[in-house]
Amino acid sequence: MKNLIFAEFLGASFLLIAVVGSGIMAETLADGNIALALLANAIATGCMLYCIITLFGPVSGAHFNPIVTLAFVLRGDMPTKRGAAFIAAQIFGAITGVLLTHAMFDQSLFQLSQTPRTGGPLWISEIFASFGLLLIVFGGLALNSKAIASMVALYITGAYWFTASTSFANPAVSIARALSDTFAGIYPAHVPMFILCQLIGMALALCVIRIIFDKKQ
Repeated sequence: MKNLIFAEFLGASFLLIAVVGSGIMAETLADGNIALALLANAIATGCMLYCIITLFGPVSGAHFNPIVTLAFVLRGDMPTKRGAAFIAAQIFGAITGVLLTHAMFDQSLFQLSQTPRTGGPLWISEIFASFGLLLIVFGGLALNSKAIASMVALYITGAYWFTASTSFANPAVSIARALSDTFAGIYPAHVPMFILCQLIGMALALCVIRIIFDKKQ
């Protein structure tokens, strides 16, 4: 089981390196053009997602996201003990990725974001983004598992643009991004509501997944 947990740790680290690192680079090079910076950030994140899901999918299932793991546990597809280990690895991996990114860009390792991300539109966005992500993951598993890497990467790349929150859709990502006062950051006090909305999105998705994709029905 250690290799599964380590794969989740590494995958989450790589994901945050892509999110935060591309955000820093984009903000530096875009010369104040927020749209261009967001586009670069979205593309880099999507590229990394495709790579790490393809690479680690055969090992751990490539969750890299506590709501994905929790969904597997709630559906009875994963033991609770393994799920807890996965979630811990994802959170610590995400934080490690942020720290490594700060080191690569010669920034202070330990930071707290000052970027406010709060309000109804962003909360609704996180519910929808998380709902859509879970639908993509479990729908892909039911219908075409080989396409999941492409589907998730494309969904998140697009969701950067069609959600007001830029689609965090991941509690580990939300926690880790609070520790980076950069383009991708989120003010720490606003993280709990993001996570609550992500859990709501997960719960809604589980209901729909059961109706549409479960062959037992």
